[in-house]
Amino acid sequence: MLLVLCVDLDDDLGRKTHFDTPVVGRDNVEAAAVALATADPEDSDVNVMFEGIHLYDRIRSDESVEVAIVTGNDGSDIGANREVGEEVDTVLASLSTSEEITTVIVTDGAQDESVIPVIRSRIPVDGVRRVVVRQAQDLESMYYTIKQVLDDPETRGTILVPLGILILIYPLALAADRLGMPGGAVFGGLSGLLGLYVLFRGLGLERVVDRLAEKTRRSLYSGRVTLITYVVAAALLVIGGVSGVDTLEAVRQQNDGRSLGALRVLAALIYGAVVWFSAAGITSSLGQITDEYLADEFRWRYLNAPFYVLAIGGVLYAVSAYFLSRASLEFLAGMLTAGTLLGLTSTLVFAIAESRYSRSGQARAS
Repeated sequence: MLLVLCVDLDDDLGRKTHFDTPVVGRDNVEAAAVALATADPEDSDVNVMFEGIHLYDRIRSDESVEVAIVTGNDGSDIGANREVGEEVDTVLASLSTSEEITTVIVTDGAQDESVIPVIRSRIPVDGVRRVVVRQAQDLESMYYTIKQVLDDPETRGTILVPLGILILIYPLALAADRLGMPGGAVFGGLSGLLGLYVLFRGLGLERVVDRLAEKTRRSLYSGRVTLITYVVAAALLVIGGVSGVDTLEAVRQQNDGRSLGALRVLAALIYGAVVWFSAAGITSSLGQITDEYLADEFRWRYLNAPFYVLAIGGVLYAVSAYFLSRASLEFLAGMLTAGTLLGLTSTLVFAIAESRYSRSGQARAS
């Protein structure tokens, strides 16, 4: 049996007439269509119902067929789809036949077709017949496409935000000019902001920012020490950068204003910043180690991090001091040796400790 199913997703039939749904049978469907046409001649669902009757009359001479009307509601799409599914179940239960039932869905456009997956989950779908007024078909499809785009928060933010900024650039420049502000500067600033926003969205950086914000929020509520140590480390990095620049200026003054080579410029920046940078690295690594210990995920090899940072910082300090003629070759050689020995010693010590304590822990567990 073929079931011709007329879909009225927003329940115009129930709201505008006295008919209860679902409506099953040709005569009942025709009466419902006439009632809706009388109540609202411009309603497109009238065309859907008469098309269902037309398909019924055309097919009934060739095979067993029935026609029915199912409706949703004028609320949310999810609630409307659920009501359509329930009414389809009611229609199928009312059909007294032992034949396999398939359906042809008749709708008035793209919006009602969102219910097709719900119907397909209950009954095989042989086809979909869209019925709209011919002159309005493209307009209706465009309307629902635009409506769907504007209902999507991500698409709405991607399209409307830069469009809104672009439209506001000219009136804001005029307002700034009236207020005695440089309109060109306002125009350039807004254009720059628009360009940064487009690049930000194009590179997908909003996901990185969202993940960072979520991670920060979880850290605040879970009491993670790294949140504090990262802030302290960031402050130390800023101080280190300023110190490096100050050291570079001092070296230039000592050089009587003569130009410095690229190697000495780099050495001056490192010499002034490396102590602060090393302190930042040690602070952040200690915070991470503390959090791993509190989460019962501590490994002895994690303790290598602050020693590695200390060794690297000492080596960079000695190398930069040597190129600035502030340390002797013997001091450089001693620091290189000390840094290497510190890294090797910490690696061996913590590897042995992890191996020994992990075996003893397994023995106690067994």
